[in-house]
Amino acid sequence: MKTSDKIRSQLAENPVILYMKGTPDEPRCGFSAKAATLLKSTGVPFAWVDVLATPSIMQALPEVSEFPTFPQLFIEQEIIGGSDIVEAMLASGELLPMLQAAVEKTT
Repeated sequence: MKTSDKIRSQLAENPVILYMKGTPDEPRCGFSAKAATLLKSTGVPFAWVDVLATPSIMQALPEVSEFPTFPQLFIEQEIIGGSDIVEAMLASGELLPMLQAAVEKTT
């Protein structure tokens, strides 16, 4: 399976997924730490992929998402953005309903 196909499969299988450096409990960059902490604060479950542990995904994801940096948050297969965008959307009240709606569709 091509890496881009694997990414598309991960996106299809997970309503909310964060591609980050490290893990939510052990992030390996400040931006990934910020995004994971913000997501955890919502109480909405999310999947994650450590791009440092999967270099092929780290290389291919920016081509799939057309977003150049990490972390990358996807909701229902759509790129939302990185930590600053996650922070702004959470502060504005826009992010939580999107997360909840995505997860509710799968339960």
